[in-house]
Amino acid sequence: MSFDTDILIAGGGLNGTSLALALASAGFDVTIVDPLPAPKRAAGDFDGRGYALSIASQRVLKALGVWSAVAEMTQPILDIKVTDGRPGEGPSPMMLAFDHAEIEEGPMGFLVEDRHLRPALLRAVDDAGITQLNERRVVDQDADANGISVTLDDGTLLRAHLLIGCDGKTSSVATRAGIKRIGWQYGQTALVCAIEHEKPHEGTAHQFFMPSGPLAILPLTGNRASIVWTEKSERAAEIQMLSDAEYLDVLRPRFGDFLGDISLAGKRFSYPLGLSLAQNFIGPRVALVGDAAHSVHPIAGQGLNAGLKDVAALAEVLADAIRCGEDVGRADVLLRYRQWRRFDTATLAIATDGFNRLFSNDNSLLRTIRDLGLGAANALPGLRRSLIREAAGLTGDLPRLAKGQPL
Repeated sequence: MSFDTDILIAGGGLNGTSLALALASAGFDVTIVDPLPAPKRAAGDFDGRGYALSIASQRVLKALGVWSAVAEMTQPILDIKVTDGRPGEGPSPMMLAFDHAEIEEGPMGFLVEDRHLRPALLRAVDDAGITQLNERRVVDQDADANGISVTLDDGTLLRAHLLIGCDGKTSSVATRAGIKRIGWQYGQTALVCAIEHEKPHEGTAHQFFMPSGPLAILPLTGNRASIVWTEKSERAAEIQMLSDAEYLDVLRPRFGDFLGDISLAGKRFSYPLGLSLAQNFIGPRVALVGDAAHSVHPIAGQGLNAGLKDVAALAEVLADAIRCGEDVGRADVLLRYRQWRRFDTATLAIATDGFNRLFSNDNSLLRTIRDLGLGAANALPGLRRSLIREAAGLTGDLPRLAKGQPL
């Protein structure tokens, strides 16, 4: 039976387009199927959404030829300060502070706005000649010994060697492959917005742990910051319904005045938070990437970074397999990807879940233990350096793309 494409990717978001670029660079014929209309290829208006990219993720994008299109619009992360406290009382004097000068690789990461990154990826996909089927959805899949047949919602039939699910934490690709999920809801919601502030942020990111959940203040270009503010879901729904002025009145006691007066910039978003892990990252001629495989609490800002590590690992496994003349959809090939990524993502899920449970409360004993722990870690240069390298994505068995090397 003939094949319409080597690899079919369900989902055209940041992970799906990055993976398509990586696979195309290795010589694969790739098709992206995405249910959304064809998005804009040019940067739109500022809406406040941004991503904290690790050094490893920056290297992946550079190796894919995308970084040069966004580099001038990114904000380097030079320092990170982690504190504990209550709204209106300010942070505890015990803090964990990371300085980029403690590692040789430069900034610990970069903040890039969605309005710059997404169009840059789409333009690169266009330039690579990758087939994109927008406003189409995979509704059926049937794997056999030689390939996988996929049916789209308009009745189109496509035949490929492998189907990759980049279709989010409720992945239909995973469901049809019989892959179950484990996880739970946190009863928390992330309120996401951007602000303008009077004083310069000096490239410093802040993680302020409050009883209701963490508040992340992430530096954007200029005197602006991206805010990821966690509240109990019932309270978050009330806050999201407020006017902009009332919203800021609630935020200010949590934010403090260290950056001067603040005002809203762009839109306001909210996202319910939970943990969702696929019990298997692979199925019959199926592989899962990004949120389709693992969706964790944003407490460490590692969601997209973990997805781009998936992209780099899977692309390397498949590129090496095709060079050896192997069928890239075979189970023994896909097992290499699962073995590579399973432990790392499980560790991330456990860590983010544990930190959220440890810090998202007002227990006085736990507060004392937390503060002592932050202060002790800050006093140990070796441990602090190890944590910086972990946050920068520089530890573990890194794929070639995450080292900035070609496939």
